[in-house]
Amino acid sequence: MSETMLRVEDLVVRYGDIQAVKGISFQVERGEILALVGANGAGKTTTLRALSGMQPCEGSVMLEDRGLRGLSPDEILRLGLSHVPEGRGIFGGLTVMENLQLGAWIRRDKAARTRDLGMVMDIFPRLRERATQLAGTLSGGEQQMLAVGRALMSKAKILILDEPSMGLAPKLVQEIFSVIRQLNEKGTTILLVEQNANMALRLAHRACLLETGNLVLEGPASELLTNPRVREAYLGAG
Repeated sequence: MSETMLRVEDLVVRYGDIQAVKGISFQVERGEILALVGANGAGKTTTLRALSGMQPCEGSVMLEDRGLRGLSPDEILRLGLSHVPEGRGIFGGLTVMENLQLGAWIRRDKAARTRDLGMVMDIFPRLRERATQLAGTLSGGEQQMLAVGRALMSKAKILILDEPSMGLAPKLVQEIFSVIRQLNEKGTTILLVEQNANMALRLAHRACLLETGNLVLEGPASELLTNPRVREAYLGAG
């Protein structure tokens, strides 16, 4: 029987008088990849920002048995939700190694931190090669790897990824998605927002379709992939 890791109920996010997210509810089960798909402006990034404490919201957000609404981003991180934002948010003036070490700033388990650093370097060999290089001098794909690696260093229970393929060449997109699959196979629970609906639906176990702040479809990703409405609007197929 599946176990719910993250439960979102009646989530509302407002920007002044504008309701960007209109009372959506969904859950992420332990060990799965759930994809949120939809057009630009559908409310995907706003939803993620609300979950990680970066955006005020209404409704209920529960990580296992803990309520997250009203907590600060660092409190939410300590509880086990790590957010890789759109645009990556790495520290360009610090080295690759310093960025990764910062990812573990909430942890006191030194031996396990060292072990996890080795694990991240094994997943992303290029980060090992560039450990002393300033992060701002990395390519876009390498910066995305660093952003994911830094999030993994927090020992998160759930990883939320916002547009990991944005601005990357097709070959690098394949590489990043391959890593996301590997992380999930190793047991990481993932909530994924991705503009490339085709790739997201092929990767995820389940998916939710957002349109103008409303959740309009939810189900196994394979079903959304073959849904005529989804195919026509988001996959470029009639």
